[in-house]
Amino acid sequence: MSGQKKLIYIVEDEVKLARLLEDYLMAAGYQAQSFYDGALAFDAIKQRTPDLILLDLMLPGMDGIEIARQTRTFSDVPIIMVTAKVEEVDRLLGLEIGADDYVCKPFSPKEIVARAKALFRRLDMINVPQVPTAKDMIMVDESKMLVSIDGQTLDLTTLEFQMFHVMYQEPGRIYSRQQLMDTIYNDHRVVSDRTIDSHVKKLRKKLSSAYDGDHLIQSVYGAGYKYEPPAN
Repeated sequence: MSGQKKLIYIVEDEVKLARLLEDYLMAAGYQAQSFYDGALAFDAIKQRTPDLILLDLMLPGMDGIEIARQTRTFSDVPIIMVTAKVEEVDRLLGLEIGADDYVCKPFSPKEIVARAKALFRRLDMINVPQVPTAKDMIMVDESKMLVSIDGQTLDLTTLEFQMFHVMYQEPGRIYSRQQLMDTIYNDHRVVSDRTIDSHVKKLRKKLSSAYDGDHLIQSVYGAGYKYEPPAN
């Protein structure tokens, strides 16, 4: 585990069990702090929210369900509920409480460590910065007839936009010159293949200037043109 150690609050009124869990969690590389009273634990959570709360259901001062409910009003901190009542499980994991996991007594301290590690791994996967995909880099706004690449808006004519938009919707599909004509000329005027080629040439130039010269619009000999997204 790199960086600052994750802080885990153990809210458990069985002192011997709480201290045992503390020892196991610290041996696994976490910071751990125990609270034997629910009200005191909740005050601590408000002052400094930990990375994980291991929360017993039955507590003096303030029970675990109430602590979880009130904590959810200001924090999404992961909560693992501890219960001896199997029938409470559905309620603990439901929307009313918002617990992330549960464990039933009696349990092994090693199981708690394993649950904590699994939960943190899950969160780390969710929080990994996402690498922009080709679809993220190229944005098409049909209502405004705008195309932007990496935040740079291209100066396309109406015909160029319509041509790009139809190919963009189905990457890899080959469109014949006639299909492109039918798409961009709604009045069914008669134009030559060279007219379409000229539009494609200008469109390619504008796309290439914004995307390092890559040919997003590719020629397919004897068939027409297709749009190929940039590689991720």
